[in-house]
Amino acid sequence: MKKGEVPSLGFPEQPASKSPVTIERCTTLDENRQCVRLQRTIWNDPDEDLIPSTVLMVANKIGGHVLLARDGENAVGFAVALPAFRGELRYLHSHIVGVVQEYRSRGLGRLIKMRQRELAVDQGIALMEWTFDPLDLRNAYFNVARLGATIRRFHPNLYGVTASPLHHGLPTDRLVAEWWVSSPRVEHALAGSAPTAAQDAVRIVVPAAMEGWRKSGSPEAGTVQARLRAEFEQRFASGYAVTAFKTKNGDGVYLLERQED
Repeated sequence: MKKGEVPSLGFPEQPASKSPVTIERCTTLDENRQCVRLQRTIWNDPDEDLIPSTVLMVANKIGGHVLLARDGENAVGFAVALPAFRGELRYLHSHIVGVVQEYRSRGLGRLIKMRQRELAVDQGIALMEWTFDPLDLRNAYFNVARLGATIRRFHPNLYGVTASPLHHGLPTDRLVAEWWVSSPRVEHALAGSAPTAAQDAVRIVVPAAMEGWRKSGSPEAGTVQARLRAEFEQRFASGYAVTAFKTKNGDGVYLLERQED
């Protein structure tokens, strides 16, 4: 996931809306243009970072999907997934998911992921992937603990150093979430049983202070990011994968175990 949902850490989510929220595929140019406007509203990105409506129109025609969430007449969230393959494996790459500020931590991000999962199953696709920032503890919790994703790949500075205020001038390091949509692991996570790891699992820790360091431009943010990059790359190269995520005293803890495949 490029930017993604921001679920509540450790707190129950509120209902997505008092009135029904609909999540449907975009089929018209106007609907896709609403998704472009949402990109500006949610992230205030420069034009060069926006996915244009022409690309969104194509995504729906070639095996991907563009979803628009509405509360009544108001557009409140969206998602874009693209068809992808690796060797003979066919999967969906969920490139971007966004929710407007007023609807975050209210369950809408999860509803959008459930709709994406439904579409993947309907297409006979077993895997959906997305990228996310390893420094973002809320996304890590959401992806691993709530959705049951596993992680075994890392991309250093995937998008380069950007002007986006979200990135705070840091390299855009990204983890790759693998979501095997019909697996027992995912089924259990969606039912409320967060994945656990063995007692001897390797721990990679993100300090609770990271969010404040990033916002303030503290050099500690870059120091921790460099440490995490080295640890993830070393462990993934040795056959480990992130199988669980937890918080302890505000710190985020990635738990890694060696994988056979």
